[in-house]
Amino acid sequence: MAEQADLQTLLRFLTQDAKVSLADAMRVVKDLHKAGLNSAETIAKSQSKELRTILHDEKLSKQVYNAAKRVSKKRGAEPASSTTWKRPRAAAVQEEQTQRRTLEESLSLPGLETDEDVIQRTVLFTNRAPVVLAFAVALLKYTMPEQPQSSRLSLAQAVVSLNSRSKAVSLGLQGSKSTEDEGWGEGQPMVKIMGREVKVLKRWESTSVETVGGDADKATDEDFASECNTTPALWGLDLEALRSLNNPTSPKNSTTTNCGLPIHTPQSARDYLLKSFVPKPDTDQANKPSKKAAGSVAEMKKKGLGRLLGALDLLYASWAGVLTRDELDQKAWHWYVHVRPDVPNGVAGWGAKGELKLKEILELRRTEPQDICSQEN
Repeated sequence: MAEQADLQTLLRFLTQDAKVSLADAMRVVKDLHKAGLNSAETIAKSQSKELRTILHDEKLSKQVYNAAKRVSKKRGAEPASSTTWKRPRAAAVQEEQTQRRTLEESLSLPGLETDEDVIQRTVLFTNRAPVVLAFAVALLKYTMPEQPQSSRLSLAQAVVSLNSRSKAVSLGLQGSKSTEDEGWGEGQPMVKIMGREVKVLKRWESTSVETVGGDADKATDEDFASECNTTPALWGLDLEALRSLNNPTSPKNSTTTNCGLPIHTPQSARDYLLKSFVPKPDTDQANKPSKKAAGSVAEMKKKGLGRLLGALDLLYASWAGVLTRDELDQKAWHWYVHVRPDVPNGVAGWGAKGELKLKEILELRRTEPQDICSQEN
């Protein structure tokens, strides 16, 4: 994990401070790391000849070297007094906490439906991709509970993207060479979700909302050191967008992080969930819109999502106590395949909608083994 952090720090220096293009930065970052040039400070102390040998470009070498000198000089000029340093850092901590709380609150999803009779009667009309998204978001609550809502949404959207890409290739709608085959995302850490290998980026937040609270002025070096030893929050990397960013003919409409790498945004994942699940009116009298509620389609979709997430939570909760996190992750994909909407085969089924019967999700729950003694009695 330390090596990945070094690579991300170096990549951020190259793209932000040295103004190197993302394509060039991705090309040279591992070679610089192997040579021990992991930061602006080490690059500033290196020999210009050594840098030219690694970068194979005299102009680029001067650009990186000058940026390293400038950054190192600026950092060296910063006051070392702890009395002048702690308060600005503490103020930054407090501001970061507020921003993170605001972000997480803005990403809330409808409350989980807990009435099993209501869930049993519900049939949703939707296509397959948002069902994968819902399965993954609900799963991560149990397999990666340390991740905040924003990270779960981003990681789940990455799963959808990988799955859609794979399906498109199998249907002949896209070329067979994947971003992974071309080396995009090389050197980035990876997590496995529903059987998919998701390239991730450690988020650049330095303190957690949960671990640093109360009086922010009391934050010290120990607080930050403690944070480094906790599991980092993650973003799901958007490798297709990363490839597009380096294609001059592609539109530049992706969201990037402060180290220049594009991610799957949690906002887009949430929006996709909120608009994708329409309860069929004939499956539940409560779903039939009244004259007053006829235009409240968004509310009906929220209700459908709450019921789907409620069903998935009941499913995962029933198995969480007997399966390991890895086992639960492996099961999730098979459960999705079992209940996903039926659509036409081949290209005709691409993006097509069908029925998702929530009672089938409930039927996958683990049932408690019957008491043999009670049966004999």
